[in-house]
Amino acid sequence: MARPVSRWMDEDLKDFRDLARTFCEKEIKPNVENYIANKQVDRDLWSKAGALGLLCTSIKEENGGGGGTFAHEAILIEEQAYAGDSSWGASLHSGIVAHYIEAYGSDAIKAEWLPKLASGEAVAAIAMTEPGTGSDLQNVKTKALKDGDDYVINGSKTFITNGAQADVVVVVAKTNPEEAAAGISLIVVPTSTPGFGRGRVLDKIGMKGQDTSELFFEDCRVPQGNLLGAEEGQGFIQLMMQLPQERLIVATSNVAAMEALLDLTLEYTENRQAFGKAIGKFQNTKFKLAEIATEARVARAFLDECIERHIKGELDIESAAMVKLWCSERAQKVADMCLQLHGGYGYMNEYPVARAWADLRISQIYAGTSEIMKEIISRFLKSGDVIPR
Repeated sequence: MARPVSRWMDEDLKDFRDLARTFCEKEIKPNVENYIANKQVDRDLWSKAGALGLLCTSIKEENGGGGGTFAHEAILIEEQAYAGDSSWGASLHSGIVAHYIEAYGSDAIKAEWLPKLASGEAVAAIAMTEPGTGSDLQNVKTKALKDGDDYVINGSKTFITNGAQADVVVVVAKTNPEEAAAGISLIVVPTSTPGFGRGRVLDKIGMKGQDTSELFFEDCRVPQGNLLGAEEGQGFIQLMMQLPQERLIVATSNVAAMEALLDLTLEYTENRQAFGKAIGKFQNTKFKLAEIATEARVARAFLDECIERHIKGELDIESAAMVKLWCSERAQKVADMCLQLHGGYGYMNEYPVARAWADLRISQIYAGTSEIMKEIISRFLKSGDVIPR
């Protein structure tokens, strides 16, 4: 079943989709099992993608990027999901970390890192979460205190995507430990800096090929010029400004996963025989597939609306929270129904539906839990604003 073409697509983006699809089919899909075994993608995947212009596509050309829009990022995210991969952290590298550097970095920081991120010479991560804080970013314990012309950073981070391969990390730290949100700053830390250390690659129930790691900072000294923003204490606001795109990235991956799962399940039910006929011929299977197709179509419509608004600079905080909440919750529901239709084979890791079922569970947690999304949405609810007048 072909889905309708998104309104934000144009001929240039169709060409870009062909490029992204070819890359994912050739370079990623045959290597998914290898990534899972190694708990990370091959390092040269980054440079191959950079050589084709697939990294930092929405970063300005003058900063070394592709000069495109979020639509380019969305297409690569979708094609990666259609290829059955959850290992490659390109969406965080290009769609999140690079944008923090471009939006808030000094000219020197942008010139040093953005061309390297676009080429794949360097891999980027962002270090927010700590062992004791989770979603409570206002209470991070990592400190970055001035000493002469430097910041000295001490603390630890966990659940850091791209942590094992990163060459540069944007670190969320307290530059004023006496303050809550007002004490937070973002600081660029090259991983070659003395005092920076990596812990183990974490063993997760899903996304097993993604190098999610622990990071440590012990008297890690970087120049004060590595601060993102004109002054200290802007980090929390910077995070809030960039989080809507991060949530849209998650929703994009979720919807593409739903579409991929529907396609896989249609193929399976058309070919799997039971009681003398294809299981797709049974009424229960047909009804479940109809539900799945409808869930995917509704989620796609909402996502496309949000992508279109985001490209125009009109996506608001509550809509970003809504699309992340809705798509992550519905994707998990769809994965569960698709697994059930695969029967016992759906529980086998060799089947993509099993991996997707486990992979998607984190979507309701990272980039803000479903509970946090509901809290954000509720803040904007006001009687009289719902019914058009």
